[in-house]
Amino acid sequence: MDAAELREVLSLEGLRLLDALPPYESSADVVRMVADLRKAGHSPGLVAAVLNQSKLRGRARAKFGDFADRMLFTEAGLEQATRLQVAALHAGRFQRAGVHWVADMGCGIGADAMALAALDIDVTAVERDEVTAAVATYNLAPFTGARVEHAAAEEVDLAGIGGVWLDPARRSEKVRLKDPADWSPSLDFAFGLAEHYPTGIKLGPGIDRDLIPADCEAQWVSVDHEVVELGLWFGAVARPGIGRAALVIGAHGSAELTASEDSADADTGPLGEYLYEPDGAVIRARLIGDLARQLGARMLHPTIAYLTSDARADTPFASRFRIRETLPLDIRSLKKELASRDIGTLEIKKRGVDIDPASLRGKLGLKGTQNATLILTRLGEKRVALLADRD
Repeated sequence: MDAAELREVLSLEGLRLLDALPPYESSADVVRMVADLRKAGHSPGLVAAVLNQSKLRGRARAKFGDFADRMLFTEAGLEQATRLQVAALHAGRFQRAGVHWVADMGCGIGADAMALAALDIDVTAVERDEVTAAVATYNLAPFTGARVEHAAAEEVDLAGIGGVWLDPARRSEKVRLKDPADWSPSLDFAFGLAEHYPTGIKLGPGIDRDLIPADCEAQWVSVDHEVVELGLWFGAVARPGIGRAALVIGAHGSAELTASEDSADADTGPLGEYLYEPDGAVIRARLIGDLARQLGARMLHPTIAYLTSDARADTPFASRFRIRETLPLDIRSLKKELASRDIGTLEIKKRGVDIDPASLRGKLGLKGTQNATLILTRLGEKRVALLADRD
């Protein structure tokens, strides 16, 4: 979104029109809506602007639920915004630590600032991009304790601030910035603030772990099996004794696995009746060994994140599969075996083998009526295909 498009949306006519639009559906519906709006006398620029916002609001419901219907968005801002349920967890840390005024440095469209303000925490939301700052101002308008500054994080006066939240921008236009010194603000700047204030830093879950300071709490968060962030916590917003945490959010609610440090791996052993695939947050946090011991399971291979056991155990921290049988990892053999079992719908998973599941699927000629899961992995040095069912 550029400034001209934002002006169209923020006009009285634009806001009224945006709120009156039906949900953004198919391209055919959009063509009809454009024609109807133009016929009603609305300008091409206004029509394009409000329809784009309507599209973004529809996409934003996955992150913001019903709140999306009163918010404004930019494409990049929505992509990078924290999910509302996760932002609420961030805000809760500051509330429990007794922090009453937080600087949100690099606030984007204002998702985390909204969650903080909803807990009656005063928020100074800082954003260097002018259009994004205007969008954040709109989104934070209902909260009297929140204000937005259009500025670079490094330029803001933090006198009186009780805590800091940072979500460094890790992209320049559409290019991902690999060097933390190029982020906005830089990672060194963020770590510098953490020496003086209770601080939370949101980072991508795949960050080089060598960059994680030894004196912070590192919490990987997954939502519906997708690892969405790594949160680094310092000072009063970090929990004593916890250096590694995997927070798993899903239909079960939320569950967390914690430890003071990376856990030692579990022993390896033979394939049992059940196979477990740890959630990505558990894998990123390197708590696979602790999960294995919790389940009474063993590792299938010392370098592969699959666990196995002879007894069935329930856990929110892993997906469970019941093994039917072990098959050779050979296309001709697999095609014959799957056809003999009338399998036509096949979920293919892999770890430890260099095979493209999509390419393999096309070669299997699946035509049956039954479904199953095929897990491609290694047992010792042998490549195998485990025919299984989600359990």
